Amino acid sequence: MRRTLLPALAVVLAAGLAGPAPSAAPAAAAHDGLATSAAEVINRNVRARGGLAAWRKVDTLVWMGHLESASKKGMHIPFVMTMKRPNLTRFEIKEHFDDFTRIFNGEHGWKIRPGNNGQPSVKSFSKEEVAFARDEFPLDSPLIDYQAKGVKAVLDGVDVLEGSKTYRLSLTLASGAQRKVWIDVTTNLELRYDRPATSPLAPGKPVSTYYDGYDTAEGLKIPHAIVATAAADAAQRAAEDRLVIDRILVNPKLDEQTFLPPPTPMHRGGKIQIPTNGMPADSRRPGGP
Repeated sequence: MRRTLLPALAVVLAAGLAGPAPSAAPAAAAHDGLATSAAEVINRNVRARGGLAAWRKVDTLVWMGHLESASKKGMHIPFVMTMKRPNLTRFEIKEHFDDFTRIFNGEHGWKIRPGNNGQPSVKSFSKEEVAFARDEFPLDSPLIDYQAKGVKAVLDGVDVLEGSKTYRLSLTLASGAQRKVWIDVTTNLELRYDRPATSPLAPGKPVSTYYDGYDTAEGLKIPHAIVATAAADAAQRAAEDRLVIDRILVNPKLDEQTFLPPPTPMHRGGKIQIPTNGMPADSRRPGGP
């Protein structure tokens, strides 16, 4: 199940093939009341999400929630996603005593699991994973302060995405990487975000992430349901696993080790003791009491 669920998180979005994009219509005319430029679409989106000033004050963000399995009804697996500007992330999940941690410190990344000998098994990110993680803005998305981030945007036109009229934007990140985003014309909130897959099994093919259940946390509009899927329509997507955010912490104080690799195990009294890496002071470890 992890192979489906992990891609749903900001810098761990990595697998799955998207269905075809909605058919495009020409860019809207001014008399329709719709935006006629990418800048106008983005400005409306930023206002709908709480405003530029509010987002600029956010330096750290924590999502605490659970992963829901479509194949195993009622199974909720707790997770914690910790983010720090510009693109530092730590994702932790615990399933039946099987811990999994994924860390990116802005330059390097590590994937950690329990080893058979009691010591953590650590694997470094691949070059593709590092490049992808550097490109992403998991805390606030590429659209917040997009010009300062070196992001270029073009309004492709207006689509109908599963019954909702949406703007479709093409984004070029500072690295040259390409992204597409669909923004609801009525709410001005993101509904879908496409990016190339990092999986060597499907190089260059897009991954689609869908956002739903928007709610407000300290004045910021944030989606509380996220699905990364290969499904081409809503009926198929309903059969996919999804990530659900139950609680959001804005600007929590983080331990200095939050985005560092695991410390070296030390032998004491004949036992291996592994210090716990830092987590937000006011959050709980996944699966903890």
